[in-house]
Amino acid sequence: MSPVNTVRGAVDSADLGRTYMHEHIFVLSADVQQNYPGEWGDEETRVDDAVTKLRELAAQGVRTIVDPTVLGLGRYIPRVQRIAEQVPDLNIVVATGCYTYEDVPFFFRHRGPALNAVVGAEVPDPMVEMFVGDITDGIAGTGVKAGMLKCAIDEPGLTPGVERVLRAVAKAHLQTGTPITVHTHPGSRTGLHVKRVLCDSEGVDPRRVVLGHSGDSADVDHLSELAEAGFVLGMDRFGINLDTTFEARADTVVELCRRGFADRMVLSQDASCYIDWIDPNVMAFLPQWNYLHIDKEVLPYLREHGVTDDQLTTMLVDVPRRVLAGD
Repeated sequence: MSPVNTVRGAVDSADLGRTYMHEHIFVLSADVQQNYPGEWGDEETRVDDAVTKLRELAAQGVRTIVDPTVLGLGRYIPRVQRIAEQVPDLNIVVATGCYTYEDVPFFFRHRGPALNAVVGAEVPDPMVEMFVGDITDGIAGTGVKAGMLKCAIDEPGLTPGVERVLRAVAKAHLQTGTPITVHTHPGSRTGLHVKRVLCDSEGVDPRRVVLGHSGDSADVDHLSELAEAGFVLGMDRFGINLDTTFEARADTVVELCRRGFADRMVLSQDASCYIDWIDPNVMAFLPQWNYLHIDKEVLPYLREHGVTDDQLTTMLVDVPRRVLAGD
């Protein structure tokens, strides 16, 4: 088996165990947090709360989570290291990349390819070097190496900024072999753009790409088309039932399993210990959106509706291991 980078160092992919492929620890607006620290509150309280929640997750038998928190989501690895040290039964795989739905962050707007017309030649994108460095050398001097690449394409579609990030992520993947997770908007079929740019144009193997948030759609025919193309479908927002229902999310997984696509799906919740994008009062309307929901409610429902234990193991153990390690 191949090694996989985690916060505490590389682990053998055979030891990843049950893996949730899309769980955040903190999702934060860095400028707000730095300039209005009262919003965050006490650092030790936040860290202790995260340790408690992740220990509860590990107690359910989950052995690994992928935290796809990158530029644009408030990634801060030293804090994650502190937490990981106190939850020794849980592997945490962190990511590198850039999260945007439209333009690149201002830092990149007048660097790299943006200068091609000015200098009359092709200028390398600094994102590629940054992402590769996070994977090969470690992040911000922490020694923690990223084990996943992350980008996004949402309802605005394939804007020039989004395409630039997709291509930078693809190039970093081809240099390092690190798998990719893409935030997608299945309602507008953005997975097809991912296929065209990452795979058809850049040459990325779709088997190493997770199309995140595929479970936001109940269009099983469209999801089947993506699975048949080789992609891994991220059924990874269990508990977020504002525009859909628990049953719709779960029934989509049931039907895809019935169609033979258990080996093209991963399960997760896209939960976090704290996300400052949402007024805390709103969380009362999302009682199932937490790390423990899959084990407590999703898996029993899937079993009751015909999903076998072998299929669950495939989605929770085998597919994550194959994506992360390329095994």
